Amino acid sequence: MSQPNEKLQPPAIDPARVLTAKRIKHTRVTEVMSELDTLIYTGSQDSILLVCGPTGAGKTTLSRHMVEAALEKGRSQMEANGGVIPAVYVEAPSSGENNFSWRLFYRRILSQLGDDLEAPKMLYGVDNETGRAIRPRNATGNSLAALRTAVERGLRERQVQFLVIDEAAHIIRQTRGNHRLEIQLDTLKSLANQCGTQMVLVGSYDLYLLVSLSAQLARRTHVLHFERYRDDRPEDVKAFGACVLAFERTLLNLWGGQLTQYTKPLLENTLGCVGTLSSVLIRAAKLAEAAGSWSVDSLERALLTEAQRKRILEEIIDGESAIGPSFTRVMPKIKRAPG
Repeated sequence: MSQPNEKLQPPAIDPARVLTAKRIKHTRVTEVMSELDTLIYTGSQDSILLVCGPTGAGKTTLSRHMVEAALEKGRSQMEANGGVIPAVYVEAPSSGENNFSWRLFYRRILSQLGDDLEAPKMLYGVDNETGRAIRPRNATGNSLAALRTAVERGLRERQVQFLVIDEAAHIIRQTRGNHRLEIQLDTLKSLANQCGTQMVLVGSYDLYLLVSLSAQLARRTHVLHFERYRDDRPEDVKAFGACVLAFERTLLNLWGGQLTQYTKPLLENTLGCVGTLSSVLIRAAKLAEAAGSWSVDSLERALLTEAQRKRILEEIIDGESAIGPSFTRVMPKIKRAPG
């Protein structure tokens, strides 16, 4: 117990925890959010929107910002009708199974909708003549079909305008064969059509494979590129510098106003990916905390190794090359009638 005149010490600040909680709505996030805001609307023909980008670019931050912005925008509607949820965020599960787990995926959506997981048991119709519930033969209350029906009902009744699926590349990685993958995407497209809810799939460049699966999917899918910041574009260097400054201001006492002078090497090491920058700075903060003070050595030890950086760069270059044609559009020449 403290003495009467003893001053209580403020709780120690965990720099890693502070940086982990810091989410920067930087230029790339704003740009993609603006384009998505234009493409998400009632009656859109784009059932699926793909947001592709390199690992560590900050796609999860984008995903959460999108949903938070939609909830803030729809606050008055939600207050008037407590059942409305304009947008929902869910992470595609990586269950460790050979195939993508739709059961777990549907359960995660229901959890975000606030529905009781026992709800599917009540979804079967009632026979008008007997008054008895109609249940599929050999089906449990939480069968895959029942969960799917519950999700459809939930999305419709909650009036969910769009569903953000983060780490959507898990759907691809846990599906064998293009034919099977096409079925997976048809399932999402069907869900979008049945509920009037657009699906926003966010993930690595693997997602771009989905566009080439079928003409039908290609027609109903739009691709957006969540780019990294490049060191050969002055505007990108400036924007990345603003991100470093934001992290510096988050923990001024730790960095001592010295972090921004290392913007250039940080841009080169992290390949312009703000999520990777965040990971590097969290490691640097932990190392500085262990050493008792911040130093350039703690920052250097936190950087990606050359082997890590090389592997990530190879993946980025391959992804940027693959996605490039998606943004190449050619206007056919118009033949003028002879005057």
